[in-house]
Amino acid sequence: MNTAGTIDRPLTYDPQKQAPMKPSTHDLAGTAPEDFTTSDAKDSRQNRTREMQLIPEALARAHMHDRLHEAEQERRALRLATARRMQRRAERASMRARRALAMAVMQ
Repeated sequence: MNTAGTIDRPLTYDPQKQAPMKPSTHDLAGTAPEDFTTSDAKDSRQNRTREMQLIPEALARAHMHDRLHEAEQERRALRLATARRMQRRAERASMRARRALAMAVMQ
């Protein structure tokens, strides 16, 4: 089958050898325009591949940032709860000392 390729039956199924989707200025269907080079297509695919490979890293980095932020908030909340508990304990000890002093003065 030596006829020019169509959309349904391209000359090649290899995407790196196909021309980009541009309006055709040529009479022959399936031929690449003059400004198209395979290195341009390869570079754009390479950049796209690099970007696609970096997406999971960016997601993981964002996820770790969120987890660290949550952990820091949890630590702050724990420190606050501990401080309040110690404050209540100190207030109770202070009240006991006052009561003991008042009882000693009264007798």
